[in-house]
Amino acid sequence: MRWAEITIRTTEEASEAICEMLAQVGADGIASQDPMEFRNTIDNDPLSYCDDGTIESYGQDVVIKAYFAETDDGVIRMGAKSEEFANPDGVGMIYGSITDKELKTAEAMDFIKQRLAEIGEFLDIGKGFDGFTYVKDEDWANNWKSYYQEFKLSDRIVICPSWIEEGDAELEKDAIKIILDPGSAFGTGTHETTSMCAEILDRIIKPDTNVLDLGTGSGILAIIASKLGAQSVDAVDIDSLAVKVAEENCAINGCSNIKCYTGELKSVENAPYDLIVANIIADVIAEIAVDIPADLADDGVLVCSGIINTKKERVLEALEKAGMKIIGEESKNDWMAYICKKA
Repeated sequence: MRWAEITIRTTEEASEAICEMLAQVGADGIASQDPMEFRNTIDNDPLSYCDDGTIESYGQDVVIKAYFAETDDGVIRMGAKSEEFANPDGVGMIYGSITDKELKTAEAMDFIKQRLAEIGEFLDIGKGFDGFTYVKDEDWANNWKSYYQEFKLSDRIVICPSWIEEGDAELEKDAIKIILDPGSAFGTGTHETTSMCAEILDRIIKPDTNVLDLGTGSGILAIIASKLGAQSVDAVDIDSLAVKVAEENCAINGCSNIKCYTGELKSVENAPYDLIVANIIADVIAEIAVDIPADLADDGVLVCSGIINTKKERVLEALEKAGMKIIGEESKNDWMAYICKKA
């Protein structure tokens, strides 16, 4: 067996959607390098330095590496997706239903290109697919795991990959450590939208809060809400694979008060919620905004993110039409997060 290392060059706007797609189709590992994150670190930290030409060498593209196992027969297994949740009358599957597949490597590459084209109907994906190469079986894990170390998501919240036994981050006394492996599903904490949501949750979660994490992905925000003291959390996603991964992550982190299930806003089970957090793409937030007030307690709070600033006006207009008012906002680089209540 050997490992196919796929390279995708894309935009910051599309990078998380592409990582989610790769997880859906069965990538065994995903690593993302965003040159803007590096530049912002250098610009914002006077103690940071680098050699001349280093910043320029990173280019402008977000570079995503995805790893797929190829058998000795030259076959790649594409996901485990025999029971996708899809509602043609609602948001449904954004990138199409994935089924159990075993494809020859060339066919697997075409399959991924097709999925990239579908994302391109919603977002600017930039150059897109940039070829693949092979990595030796004994080297592949270290290749992609080397991109990830323990890091602080906020003053109190620390994300730690499972293969790091002892963390190195300087922790506060009340630090909250979350074990989460990248590459398993959408949302590892490395993106601005997730970190903004985490920081907001850290400020507003109360012990008796009933939370809905809509579009839970890896379950990271649901786990954060649980560890911050929420009474109960529903972690919901239209992708059944994401739900399975979220369940595993919740179990690893000992979060027994989280219920993970496949669905969308129309199928939530414990409304009204004191807090709804939706870290999904702007177009979907705008589409479902009209349905949010019915599932939100009268004094409840909506936290929404995943909104690129070029689409914020559409989201704000949809929220206003839905009877929501903005009571706070956050921004990081080109991304926005809003805190809302019923008007």
